Amino acid sequence: MKYPKMLKKGSTIGVTAMSAGVGKKIDEYELSISKLKENGFNIVETESVRVNHFISNTGENRAKELDELICDENIDMVMCAAGGDFALEMLPYVNWENIKNNHKWIMGASDPTSILYYVTTKLDIATIYGHNAGGYDAINLDKSNLISLDYLKGNLVKQESYPLYESDKKSRTMDGYKLDTPVVYENLFGDVDVSGRIIGGCIDVLKDIIGTKYDGTEEFLKRYSDDGIIWYFDNFAMDSASFYRTLIQFREAGWFKNTKAILVGRVMYPNEEFDMSYQDALIKAFEGMNIPVVYNMDIGHVVPKMTIINGAICHVKSSNGKGSLEFELR
Repeated sequence: MKYPKMLKKGSTIGVTAMSAGVGKKIDEYELSISKLKENGFNIVETESVRVNHFISNTGENRAKELDELICDENIDMVMCAAGGDFALEMLPYVNWENIKNNHKWIMGASDPTSILYYVTTKLDIATIYGHNAGGYDAINLDKSNLISLDYLKGNLVKQESYPLYESDKKSRTMDGYKLDTPVVYENLFGDVDVSGRIIGGCIDVLKDIIGTKYDGTEEFLKRYSDDGIIWYFDNFAMDSASFYRTLIQFREAGWFKNTKAILVGRVMYPNEEFDMSYQDALIKAFEGMNIPVVYNMDIGHVVPKMTIINGAICHVKSSNGKGSLEFELR
């Protein structure tokens, strides 16, 4: 696994809109950028970032803007501006060869999963999942935000489960997160204490690349079979029945070979169909496979959320409703 250089004071982050533009939330975005600058980073934006639309530009133009940042020697890292729904449109136009030859951290959350997944599974370059450039949009940053910034600087502290999470995103203000509900990790098949090579992302996006030329799962699993695999899934709005069917599809496609653990975050917009809970879906999908599953983790859209290094060795522990993640770059 290839690991790009970590950032330092004075490093430049290139922000690009791989999916949606930030125009509808420009005030929050401006606050977030100010926080990145306060942490010593310079910011360069591509043309489409501030577009007020759920599709910031054509897929071809978004790919060109990403390529500009990848090829610019003055840019140290690329960060996605926001999530969205249509990053898949740009995949056919991305210059993967330039990314392969210019190792830079690419970081994003939610819809940029398709880009990150290809870079890590196909090109063997680690990427970062957890926050977009607009994700530091609070006057008082949460501990999870601060840890994310530490990770960019190479300070890979152990991430412990948080005491509370935010049950209603609408309650949030620019002062910070409104954490109001106890965090309880659910270990579905016993306590977990394992290490392995971690990969995953937003499951709403991953389902769309199964079996396509952008699906590097088989080669990734083969490459790191000796390490074993830890999967993490961030469910944005997939209903419980669709979630179950998708897990079955992954299973039948061979995605869970040599799997040591499955980590699943809290669902941002839950919808349980056919009297099937998300926990039921996980139990039905993995029962008898001898794979430990941890549900309701601090991963994904519901804050606070941990920062994940795709492709790194991850040490996972979970018991008694709590847990931790620790990363090793080898």
